[in-house]
Amino acid sequence: MAVGSNVHIANGGCITIQFVTNVIIHGLHIHDCKPTGNAMVRSSPSHYGWRTMADGDAISIFGSSHIWVDHNSLSNCADGLVDAVMGSTAITVSNNHFTHHNEVMLLGHSDSYTRDKQMQVTIAYNHFGEGLIQRMPRCRHGYFHVVNNDYTHWEMYAIGGSAEPTINSQGNRYNAPANPFAKEVTKRVDTAPGNWKNWNWRSEGDLLANGAYFTPSGAGASASYARASSLGAKSSSMVGAMTANSGVLGCRRGHQC
Repeated sequence: MAVGSNVHIANGGCITIQFVTNVIIHGLHIHDCKPTGNAMVRSSPSHYGWRTMADGDAISIFGSSHIWVDHNSLSNCADGLVDAVMGSTAITVSNNHFTHHNEVMLLGHSDSYTRDKQMQVTIAYNHFGEGLIQRMPRCRHGYFHVVNNDYTHWEMYAIGGSAEPTINSQGNRYNAPANPFAKEVTKRVDTAPGNWKNWNWRSEGDLLANGAYFTPSGAGASASYARASSLGAKSSSMVGAMTANSGVLGCRRGHQC
């Protein structure tokens, strides 16, 4: 989906990608999404079927693969801004601007849904900005490359997870809030206390500002980090420049973007 810079999807049901492959979502303002359904929904020119309730996500990725979410501006929805669940994989979330939301990004359906062990997601060149609280992202089971993003705001934590995900954080800028109890970048939800120490989470070349700290874990299994690596990280000193044009681009027809 490639559109101009003034297209808004808002104030109702937003985008659900279900059981499809090879989709690009680009250049959209998506905000104030609300739960919708149940309803009959057309899935092709020749077919429509029953669709249960949508949670109110900006972008919901369900059982889908090879999805690219790029240069969008997302905020203030009823549930998540980007959720990927039920065996989704090969997802890239890049160059987006996230603002004014609580639970920003959920990657993985549940701790018990082990099919998400195949999930691989790249989160690159995004700006996590004003009014955000947590889940940037919150991961389960799979392999996640968090690279060259700018985290200027969070109220609880930036990156969280459960069910033994591999998280490879490289070249990001983490600017902690003033709250002395919210300086930690990471949060683990561990049903077996102490098990998290075996999860492969690393911080490599990250800039930790204003007292921010990242708690690493695991033995640094090279095979796991290979699956959680998708592109070469640039220096964290370049993050400001790399994310300066995050969000919807100010393009106009007939002019260079």
